[in-house]
Amino acid sequence: MFWTRLISGIVLVLIALAAFYFGGAPLALILWAVSIAALHELSKALKCTDAAGKPNMPEIVGMAGVTAYYAGMYFVGDHTIMILCTVGFFLAEMLVYVAAFPKYRAEQITAEVFSFLYAPMMLSFIYMTRESAQGVYIVWLILISSWGCDTCAYVVGMLIGRKKIFPVLSPKKSLEGCIGGVAGAALLGWLYGRFFLERVSDDGSVSLIVALICALGAVMSMVGDLAASAIKRNGNIKDYGRLIPGHGGIMDRFDSVIVTAPMIYFLTLYLLSVS
Repeated sequence: MFWTRLISGIVLVLIALAAFYFGGAPLALILWAVSIAALHELSKALKCTDAAGKPNMPEIVGMAGVTAYYAGMYFVGDHTIMILCTVGFFLAEMLVYVAAFPKYRAEQITAEVFSFLYAPMMLSFIYMTRESAQGVYIVWLILISSWGCDTCAYVVGMLIGRKKIFPVLSPKKSLEGCIGGVAGAALLGWLYGRFFLERVSDDGSVSLIVALICALGAVMSMVGDLAASAIKRNGNIKDYGRLIPGHGGIMDRFDSVIVTAPMIYFLTLYLLSVS
């Protein structure tokens, strides 16, 4: 299991690095595929699918909505079109609910809309960050804040973790690990700012700003991790899926990235200036 998890993790990181580096069509296509998988996993966890776990009409509409949303984002790149696709998806779900009544319950439609907003829409901020004016430099802060925080929190928790702060939701998480994760992400952000971003910026304080951004992003990454865990607890499931050997499903591996991406997008938009 260790080697399976390690190899899968390395492959996943390499794919993420390549997609972040090239941006454009490769990144959009990968994010679309990840979003479709995440939508399906959430739909199953929230009992939106049929009894056998296969896609039903609300989920099919959800997948069509994700496809339209990402197509609008990539081919048009206008936020108004993306909002239009989101509203269109919502109206289509309402149409399915009414036309097929009473086949689908209100909770299923609500959960499908939640799944769309939770994963596909939030993940789209990775693409928007990468394609922004500063994106080639700042998109890496998403990984620093999420996966960097995860790694640092795990190491610190294993070494000195004692006080459990979420014993029911996440028994392995400790206060020391959480602090180590935030501090580690801040340090990694500072190093990245110091040795990379300061070379393309006239702002001498950019390293401290990046450290702050990564620290705040790390806090949200842990919120995302815990929120995804809470959904699994409610659904009485161990993993969201088995798509990634040794890791589980897309939601098991990208739970922190999902909420970190919009956080980094808006923080860098207003706090960071890189030419």
